Amino acid sequence: MSVNAKHIATFLLGAAAGFALGKYSSMTDEEKEKFAEDLKNKANSFKQSAEETANQAKDYFEELRNKGAQTLKENMAEAENIINNLFNPKKQEQ
Repeated sequence: MSVNAKHIATFLLGAAAGFALGKYSSMTDEEKEKFAEDLKNKANSFKQSAEETANQAKDYFEELRNKGAQTLKENMAEAENIINNLFNPKKQEQ
């Protein structure tokens, strides 16, 4: 069996988890509470940031859709004339 990047990453992740567990188990109750509170605050901050980004993405795509639709409306007649001229050049000469 050969060792590849996936195996190395799994080993490193396991070692990090083991180290974290050892560090956590040697903490006092007060340190554990502070650690849990810090982790909770960071998770809430990350969640809020993700929600804001998702809302910005919704707004961006809505604006993109509206501008695209408006551009099509403005240029549709011109595009229709160009296509008609390409496929029916005799109609324009009459």
